[in-house]
Amino acid sequence: MIEMKIPSPGESINEVVIARWIVSDGSFVEKDQPIAEIESDKATLELNAEDSGKIKILSKEGETVSVGAIVCNIDTSAVAPVKITTETPKVVEQFKEKNIQEVGEKKSSSTIEKSKKDSEKGILQSETVGATPLAKEIIKQNGIEPAKLKGSGSGGKITKSDVEAFMSGGFDSSQLMGWGGSRNEERKKMTPLRKKLSQRLVAVKNQTAMLTTFNEVDMSNVINLRNKYKEKFKEKFGIGLGFMSFFTKAVTEALHLFPAVNAAIDGDEIIYYDYADVGIAVSAPKGLMVPVLRNAEKMSLVEIEKNIRDLALKAREGKISIEEMTGGTFTITNGGVFGSMLSTPILNPPQSAILGMHNIVERPVAVSGKVEIRPVMFVALSYDHRVIDGRESVGFLLKVKEMIENPARIIFGSKEPEEILLGL
Repeated sequence: MIEMKIPSPGESINEVVIARWIVSDGSFVEKDQPIAEIESDKATLELNAEDSGKIKILSKEGETVSVGAIVCNIDTSAVAPVKITTETPKVVEQFKEKNIQEVGEKKSSSTIEKSKKDSEKGILQSETVGATPLAKEIIKQNGIEPAKLKGSGSGGKITKSDVEAFMSGGFDSSQLMGWGGSRNEERKKMTPLRKKLSQRLVAVKNQTAMLTTFNEVDMSNVINLRNKYKEKFKEKFGIGLGFMSFFTKAVTEALHLFPAVNAAIDGDEIIYYDYADVGIAVSAPKGLMVPVLRNAEKMSLVEIEKNIRDLALKAREGKISIEEMTGGTFTITNGGVFGSMLSTPILNPPQSAILGMHNIVERPVAVSGKVEIRPVMFVALSYDHRVIDGRESVGFLLKVKEMIENPARIIFGSKEPEEILLGL
């Protein structure tokens, strides 16, 4: 008999919630098989069977249990149920196949016959509708139910004028009823993850001097670059080329130029990081999660894309570890995937800054004294004014803008190739 205990999901976590049991009580489980999902205030993790045997569940779903508590037992002496497999003789199989084929042919022919009759019936009904030919055509094109129309022609026939009058009358009352709420209420207990998230967000507002600065980015060049090479990129590396990798790379270069944006307060000291661990905010079923790209400043666009894909997939499947979500120095969040035009992203403590990306919309902009339509994205940088001054926050965001508008600057460390050549 093995007693399954709740493992420690991470430092400073003392209790978890049994989110759900993947297996049923009394069933036989295999070694390393996922048997339950446990939810802490930081992530949702799987509990795997330590050995094969019959399981006895001791804790209910939704129950809060302490780390180290016994939640189930596995009887290792239990024998795995025998999987019964019967081989059907070949002759019987052939007989079945023949019968199935014959039945199928009969069914097919009867279905065709039925469809033919239904079609003829439909045509007959269409012909007997009390409407003029022109009115019938308008009814058909607009998907109007003839029963809703009242004819004013001879013998109650529906005319073109009747159809047009119905269409100009707008919606009927049944279409204006909305989704019809029942006025019932439902209460659900906050999950540990959601509870912790709410506490952290309130703490950020109360404990930091948070400000947000904005800018706009002309996405023309990076869009053209992406469209030109995305097929070749995917063919060679097996992954799509998105905008997040460009922004991540631009951010790491800008962090090198403005170290205060890549810093954090620790008591009476400010920690300046000589590396860029960039968190990418991901919307998961359990809530917002921020997996971290370690040493993103050393990554190529391909490596960034692959790491983002792998971490985002883990987060959405609830398989991401605590270590993969801790220790970031800067965060990027993309509300544009949900259609957000502009927002003020909230800090991810103890980090001092977060970049918010938004949707790309064609807007009129002034270019060399002329108005042109360009794809524009609004970007926002929220920052802790205790660490970062206005000059640094505005300068950082401007560098990100410049590198996205001229992607060559990302390669040459935010400088033009000509500036490198001239040693400027």
